[in-house]
Amino acid sequence: MTYDANQAPHDYAKEFAGWIGRSISVEDEITLPAVRRMAAMLDLEPEEFAHGSVVPPHWYSMFFTANARRSQIGHDGHPKKGDFLPPIPLPRRMFVGRKVTFPGVLRVGDQAEKRSEIVGIEQKQGRSGTLVFVKVMHTISVAGRPVIIEQQEVVYREAPSAESRAASTEPLLAPPDATWQAQWEMDPVLVFRYSALTWNGHRIHYDADYARNQEGYPGCVMNGALTVHLVVEEALKRAQGKRLRGLTARLVRPLFVGGRLYAAGRDVSNGTMEAWAADEGQALAASCVLQFEEQS
Repeated sequence: MTYDANQAPHDYAKEFAGWIGRSISVEDEITLPAVRRMAAMLDLEPEEFAHGSVVPPHWYSMFFTANARRSQIGHDGHPKKGDFLPPIPLPRRMFVGRKVTFPGVLRVGDQAEKRSEIVGIEQKQGRSGTLVFVKVMHTISVAGRPVIIEQQEVVYREAPSAESRAASTEPLLAPPDATWQAQWEMDPVLVFRYSALTWNGHRIHYDADYARNQEGYPGCVMNGALTVHLVVEEALKRAQGKRLRGLTARLVRPLFVGGRLYAAGRDVSNGTMEAWAADEGQALAASCVLQFEEQS
């Protein structure tokens, strides 16, 4: 499917408006093995975590996975559309951003529940054709009390044509005035371990032939949620122990396995820190804003 500028695009937002309000609930246990594996992936000491330990706020993403049976997996490695997320017939689907608040904390051993509800569907036209944004509100609760509230945005889009790739704009550059910076090698093992922890089977992260031939990428794609995770991880190291109360994150362009991720940001000012990820050429890949509780 390609976008014809002379033809009115199909209104998917109208067609699937009835999916707004659909919800699903998933229960999970915040297990010690999973937390220690995340620590090991990040080159932290796994044994520092024990039953009752507070889990770093942004680590919630490795829990509450969609445990689709093998027969329910689509050709792209994602669970087939039409169960919870609407079956919008565009071939590419990916996470593009989130807004999160942390009214509480998760601890190792907690029995928690995540309720997810589709709260919006919006369609736009871009250089590559039709884009359909689905907004999902997730509420994670422990003993009936919300501890994490996240609004996540997923985009459905057409496969890129040769024309759309040729018409792509110059990348946005990362801000030049960072006060801190860190580097991560986006090696296949890092991406594999994160995908395993989050039970993410999307083939663009490990199947280079599929990524190139089916979705038009030059190679395996860095997991966008992992890009955000690493930026937040580095930002929290520079937050001087301040408690994170909220964050927003937006993916700008993909990064690719085999390259380097440059995480950078500005020191906390008035309770806020700006942070971002860039590639080797300093093209902006993701931007984040972290909000901290002011210390009296």
